[in-house]
Amino acid sequence: MKLFRMAMAVAGLALAAGLAHAGEKKYDPGASDTEIRLGNTIPYSGPLSAHGIQGRVEVAYFRMLNEEQGGVNGRKVTLISLDDAFSPPKTVEQTRKLVEQEEVLATFASVGTAAQSAVQRYLNQKKIPQLMVSTGAAKFDQPKVYPWTTPSSITYRDEGKIYGKYLAKEKPDAKIAVLYLNDDFGRDYVQGFKEGLGDRAGDMIIKEITYELTDPTIDSQVLAARASGADTLFNVTLGKATSQSLKKMAEIGWKPLHFIVSPSAGRIYLEAAGLDNVQGLMTAQALKQVSSPRWADDPDVKAYKAFMAKYLPNEDITNEIGFTTYMLSHVMAHVLREAGDNLTRENILRIATNLKDVKVPGLLPGVKYENNPQNYTPIRELQLVRFEGDDYAPVGEVISAR
Repeated sequence: MKLFRMAMAVAGLALAAGLAHAGEKKYDPGASDTEIRLGNTIPYSGPLSAHGIQGRVEVAYFRMLNEEQGGVNGRKVTLISLDDAFSPPKTVEQTRKLVEQEEVLATFASVGTAAQSAVQRYLNQKKIPQLMVSTGAAKFDQPKVYPWTTPSSITYRDEGKIYGKYLAKEKPDAKIAVLYLNDDFGRDYVQGFKEGLGDRAGDMIIKEITYELTDPTIDSQVLAARASGADTLFNVTLGKATSQSLKKMAEIGWKPLHFIVSPSAGRIYLEAAGLDNVQGLMTAQALKQVSSPRWADDPDVKAYKAFMAKYLPNEDITNEIGFTTYMLSHVMAHVLREAGDNLTRENILRIATNLKDVKVPGLLPGVKYENNPQNYTPIRELQLVRFEGDDYAPVGEVISAR
């Protein structure tokens, strides 16, 4: 009898330990013992359909994790990626579908300032993590106002500030024309640029010219910039407007000191204008360039190329947007891995806003990926580069926006 009681006691302790262990698992909608469901909205169609590669890379990345690593912590990761055509009303419709029908744990790397602005309040009211929004608009780093929203990289404002700091130091007598998209994207860049220039911004900027996303061409804006007498151009354009601006400048033979913002500095845009026509073009980078001969033997770049060859063989490997998205997918997987069995939305947010020393593939030396609950922006430093010959070459030291 004594042995029986002891056996029962041991069994009871084992059962209690098992229950305690089981109790450590915490799930919100979108998470279970077998699956984690994420969602995003991407402009697979519409005026920014070139950014559709972002969603395709992200979906493929998690498919790779599921097939080759069994997912994250033994759970398959399902990324439900929906087309919003870069139309805010469509973004609202698709985001509600993700939350209310698909019951995703969080949204991840959804695209577009206007599109994500349209759902920011909704997601915060629902306490759904709106993680790594794929836009650099400063409004997505407001922890006190929108605690459930985090940016994916450096803000447009901080990047603009870095260009301004460089010019204020290296060419304080510059006569600058600013060409920018007339929305939050363009205005954030210009605001930061002026902050970087400091007290002399009013004297150095001699012309500001805007364009609309719906404009068929921006030829007239480029002509107006040249006519201003500017010897420096700060080019804040996107998509087809970037290609048009580079082509028009080549056509009219205008060669100012030319800065172009990082989302539009990829080889796909340069080749559209002809590499001979973009010599001396400057931009800023946080990541190694997958199309650059300089990084051809880099382990991160080689791993990305192998991934693309296997999972997305028909995509343009030189499109730098894909490599950036690959990097963000890696960070999202890191967040899920760190969450362990505590897959609540609150815990996911906590981890995503306390990133430190995250080993992110492709980051340039001197650039960190880290944030904190007071400042959600994970990248604050950039390396200025100049296009020379067939590649970008670094200019000076890494510059911080801090």
